[in-house]
Amino acid sequence: MPALEGHHSGRRGYDAVIVGGGHNGLVAAAYLARAGRSVLVLERLERTGGAAVSTRPFTGVDARLSRYSYLVSLLPKKIVRDLGLDFRVRGRTISSYTPVERDGRPTGLLVGGGERRNREAFARLTGGPREYEAWRRFYAMTGRVAERVFPTLTGPLPTREELRRRVDDEDAWRMLFEEPIGVAVEKHFADDLVRGVVLTDALIGTFADAHDPTLKQNRCFLYHVIGGGTGAWDVPVGGMGALTDALAAAARQAGAVLATGHEALRIATDGRTAEVTYRTADGEGVAEARHVLVNASPQALAALTGDPPPPPAEGAQLKVNMLLKRLPRLRDRSVDPREAFAGTFHIAEGYEQLAAAHAQAAAGELPTSPPSEIYCHSLTDPTILGPDLVRQGYQTLTLFGLHTPARLFAQDNDAVRAELLGSTLAQLDAHLDEPLADCLAVDADGRPCLEAKTPLDLERDLRLPGGNIFHRDLSWPYADEGTGRWGVATRHANVLLCGAGAVRGGGVSGVPGHNAAMAVLEEEAD
Repeated sequence: MPALEGHHSGRRGYDAVIVGGGHNGLVAAAYLARAGRSVLVLERLERTGGAAVSTRPFTGVDARLSRYSYLVSLLPKKIVRDLGLDFRVRGRTISSYTPVERDGRPTGLLVGGGERRNREAFARLTGGPREYEAWRRFYAMTGRVAERVFPTLTGPLPTREELRRRVDDEDAWRMLFEEPIGVAVEKHFADDLVRGVVLTDALIGTFADAHDPTLKQNRCFLYHVIGGGTGAWDVPVGGMGALTDALAAAARQAGAVLATGHEALRIATDGRTAEVTYRTADGEGVAEARHVLVNASPQALAALTGDPPPPPAEGAQLKVNMLLKRLPRLRDRSVDPREAFAGTFHIAEGYEQLAAAHAQAAAGELPTSPPSEIYCHSLTDPTILGPDLVRQGYQTLTLFGLHTPARLFAQDNDAVRAELLGSTLAQLDAHLDEPLADCLAVDADGRPCLEAKTPLDLERDLRLPGGNIFHRDLSWPYADEGTGRWGVATRHANVLLCGAGAVRGGGVSGVPGHNAAMAVLEEEAD
């Protein structure tokens, strides 16, 4: 970056140095720079965006995929408005499709398309109206909680009792905040498939059983159902990179310096001023700042400051990106593949299947029927594909596998990845009327357009601890000991955590970046 040239061996002063140019770091940089503060963002990689990027992973193929994170729910419209971002999302008309074989015939549950279609779909699967009425009541409850909790994410942390009063529904509070989510799922729903569809929101990126006494599955479920005050998961137009490109542009236009290829090595602070030592291809440099905001994991923060490390984190997912020449035909001929893949396509995610997969993984074995879910970005937003691919009917598929903790890959990541990928795609093939392999596109070198990432791959590529997409177990969205007023405090007064590991972190939200910036501005105003 020109603004740093010639200063690698010297010192430069800023109001704030932000370590990590992922989406949360860019949000913080844009807010602080717009408020007139001098801001330096240090990014280790050669581009900003972190896990929220779009790339062309297949050689010679004009398909720009959201490589890691891929849907948007928790990003407040407030951040988009405040920063004047040129960024849009599109809703999905179909929520989900879950195939299953019953009485020897392929069938499934398609959720979406309106009240009448939903009622009929539940009745066909379960034989009556009970499960659909239970579904409506349950999600009316989560919808009310979402309306009340989501607006708090960009304000100072409420106390537990303040949030409880805001929710103003003791039954909902007990179900979501006090007892394992499995209790509510089993109480409200009788059908195994319906139970599984509900439970999956508690397991995305979280290795837990429905009845885990730590309630980490409840915290995951809560964040999955409160986004935008509705719980809707939307498709980023142009891919996830469109968001981080817009954030980078907003930060630069406001005057922030974005320094890629600059790896932070150490943070030294006396609580009032700080020095960040960084490394570039040309050597080391030091940046001085009143505040340092760390858009990296708590483990990385501890390494930078020399503090004791937090407990180890572990991810538990398989991420697969694919490009298809066409969508595959389904064994369930009552459903159009363009609808089945437009929402979330659940695979091997019945309630008992999820419990069995978790038990196997907890015992150190790969699940024999690995659960996963798929969605097709290009059905909602074809702009990520080149015009020729669109004309030929190409489509993307993104698969997210559950219950595959990092420990399973420790001895031989490549071999276990290949084995897991094979068994995961076999579970999908069981519901298709043609092998998925027959539908895969090939790249310029004749290789199938498919890439898979394990937790260890994510740790290597993005420095996610143990491949954990949330950096650590998600937290409740209320104040606790040591969280500080905004949920971004560390043991150092002028060093803040603005990444996914902050309170109210996780997902593509920008919330920790916003809240860290607000904490800095609020302190300076006092």
